[in-house]
Amino acid sequence: MFTTLTFIAWTILGLQLIYLIGFVYAFSRKVAIGDMAGVPVSVILCAHDEEHNLRELVPLLLQQDHPAFEVIIVEDRCNDGTYDYLLEATKSDPRLRMVRVQHLPLHMNGKKFALTLGIRAASNSWVLLTDADCRPTGRRWIQSMASHFKEGKQIVIAYSPYAKSPGYLNAFIRFESLLSGIQFVGWALLGRPYMGTGRNLAYRKALFLEHKGFHKHMNVTGGDDDLFVNEHATQTNTAVCLGIDSIMPSIPKKTWKQFLHQKLRHLSVGKQYKTSDKLVLGLFSSTWVLSWFLVVPAMIVTPVLGSYLWAGFMVREILLIGVVYRASRTLKDPFEAWKTPLLDFNYAIYYLGTGLVALVSKRVRWKI
Repeated sequence: MFTTLTFIAWTILGLQLIYLIGFVYAFSRKVAIGDMAGVPVSVILCAHDEEHNLRELVPLLLQQDHPAFEVIIVEDRCNDGTYDYLLEATKSDPRLRMVRVQHLPLHMNGKKFALTLGIRAASNSWVLLTDADCRPTGRRWIQSMASHFKEGKQIVIAYSPYAKSPGYLNAFIRFESLLSGIQFVGWALLGRPYMGTGRNLAYRKALFLEHKGFHKHMNVTGGDDDLFVNEHATQTNTAVCLGIDSIMPSIPKKTWKQFLHQKLRHLSVGKQYKTSDKLVLGLFSSTWVLSWFLVVPAMIVTPVLGSYLWAGFMVREILLIGVVYRASRTLKDPFEAWKTPLLDFNYAIYYLGTGLVALVSKRVRWKI
């Protein structure tokens, strides 16, 4: 029994080490800097009762240092003052346009329908997506993303961290977001793109129209970003945009209930990924969880070999701290790497709970 348990424990640790070494390699590579910055861009975002956020975000978007862009905001059946604000704002700057959703057709997902209208209304061949609760770090966000709109590329993915604030919840949200970024950016750097985030994502309008947009997953709540990328991204048609100008920070949730509901929605979408991606991601996540809930107990019940397992586990922790430190610097989202061991254990608990719930959930609401 102990021999079998020890073998399984070493297998789990070995797989974790392989993944972490792969991420160290990915974020140590040099990434080509784009040089197509003058390409016209249509920035698109959907807004449902987002007047407060739009009053902050719209001026920041219109101040972007880019020669040719428009901003299209889809007013999605708002109950606040969003429509009135946009009606006045569009009069003062011709680059700002509003598209309205007054009635949602039957059997249509609200966010995907709104995005579809916005993309169809775009005047330019490239669309750049973000959300109302995001804020660019400066005036070169559009320029940075557009620099990768070169011949042969169809999709450009970039990182979107959460803003830093005091408290443990914020630290955990930032850690979880960083781990997500390490995975989807890291795999893309290794030539295996599998998702992007709609807070900071660009693709050709023609790609969207030729493949009939979101029609294959219109019945899924969410997935307007990662499922679309998962379906169409390849090693050759996808570019990764890195650098301080490219990131698009977002406002984090303020309560555990809001955060867990958001992540449950995100994880439930993962069931729709390609089988190969589900296997790769599932193996990484399951060995992460089992590192704590199987390897650590194995150290206790096998005292003779436990010291060796302990050494292997410590190597994993050191590598993980190194990955967090290196990747956060590359992604321009500096994170306190010394917090990693505690957050590592809590992440295993979090993922075990939310992962199982997401696995059995048939339908997840967009908002609580």
